Amino acid sequence: MIRNSIGLLLNGVIVTFGLLPLLAQAQQPVSDTQVAAMLEALRQAAPQTKNPNDGLDSEWQVKPETLKGWSKTCLKRELTPTQFENSPAIARQVVSCITRRELSNQLGVTNNNEIASVRGAACWWMTGNYTGCDKGFTAEYVQKVVRFYQQQRAKPAATQL
Repeated sequence: MIRNSIGLLLNGVIVTFGLLPLLAQAQQPVSDTQVAAMLEALRQAAPQTKNPNDGLDSEWQVKPETLKGWSKTCLKRELTPTQFENSPAIARQVVSCITRRELSNQLGVTNNNEIASVRGAACWWMTGNYTGCDKGFTAEYVQKVVRFYQQQRAKPAATQL
């Protein structure tokens, strides 16, 4: 009985130490460089409607109803569209917070596949879903985001901030 218990304990320890590298890999944080690249990619890919009253706010073209939840999540208070639009620093803070969250989630889902994570986050950004952006306008948008992201990641780190 004691021998079986010691064997089980040793097996548990071996399995635990064997899984630690995998757990550490799965929990890699999103880097500031990745977030900065994604922020810029989303900004560059944002649809430009040419209509100043299109109902979308900031350089990232965020819907006002989306902004409420995001600002509450990231700032612990709701912003009005006017506050968001008139403060590029606050807009960047909110968008950065959400981008970090979504890239982190996608890195976990894609086993740290950076480009697949960018695709998933870009699809979510446009549609609210992580998948289904494989044709039409949304596919073009996701491809733009990936291309801009890769361009940003190729730049030296100092130019991305």
